[in-house]
Amino acid sequence: MNFQQLRSIRETARRGYNLTEVANALFTSQPGVSRQIRELEDELGVVIFERNGKRLTGMTEPGKGILKIIDRLLVEAENLQQASMDYAGQNSGTLTIAATHTQARYALPKVVQSFRHDFPDVRIALQQSAPDHIAEWVLSGKADIGIATEGLSQFPDLVSFPCYRWSHLIVVPDGHPLLAHSPIRLEDLAAFPLITYDVGFTGRGHIDAAFAQAGVKTDIVLTAMDSDVIKQYVSLGLGVGIVASMAFDHGRDKGLRAVEASHLFAPNVTRLAVRRGAYLRAYAYHFISQFAPELKRADIEAAIGAEG
Repeated sequence: MNFQQLRSIRETARRGYNLTEVANALFTSQPGVSRQIRELEDELGVVIFERNGKRLTGMTEPGKGILKIIDRLLVEAENLQQASMDYAGQNSGTLTIAATHTQARYALPKVVQSFRHDFPDVRIALQQSAPDHIAEWVLSGKADIGIATEGLSQFPDLVSFPCYRWSHLIVVPDGHPLLAHSPIRLEDLAAFPLITYDVGFTGRGHIDAAFAQAGVKTDIVLTAMDSDVIKQYVSLGLGVGIVASMAFDHGRDKGLRAVEASHLFAPNVTRLAVRRGAYLRAYAYHFISQFAPELKRADIEAAIGAEG
């Protein structure tokens, strides 16, 4: 039994039994992957994958149990490498953070700047995507930390922590008729075309829920992942924007006005997630403490080590 065999099993399950993709991910050949799988099955005396001819189609029941053990073994092997570098006093490496655009653009810059000052030998890889992809990257070990508002608490193999609360703002061009309303009601908003986030991004669920619960129909004419894109189309007069509060800058967003909307939409909570059972380098804990000072290392370590 060797780690290459274990990685072949794990990647095959992750990539929908497509051995071509598995071979590319492991930098080997498709026959090599097939051989690694067969050798481990022969050694264990257990059929791990269901087959239709030579094609893998799923996992057997014993295979599902073995996959969980393989996942733990590979996580611990990665943890051993990370721990050895910490114990050797190495303050260098790469910290990979997966975040939504809103978090990367508005919440992280000052944290990253401060972190780089404290750890100049640590490279930061900042990956931006949808919450589901962020969760997948953290689960697979491609990212050390995930930051998003939506979705991260739904994955049992992730440990997520609340970091801060925020609300939405209404954004309109100078002179817009909505500025004459105080306070703005959902019915007032729905009288205009709306521009906001894609489903699954940046508190969109709370926006939809508010209108649905009030029985107010909306005309959402444009959606985007990026707050700056939303504001750009608002400035062109295509509709009224609903964006995250941290995404509006009164000095930078010339020609636009922001109106408080916390009375209309439920507050949102940005969460930080790490993989259950993962070993985090000391500098990762430092980054977390700067992003969310109330999160203490001892509490994070206890949560990571707890069974899901």
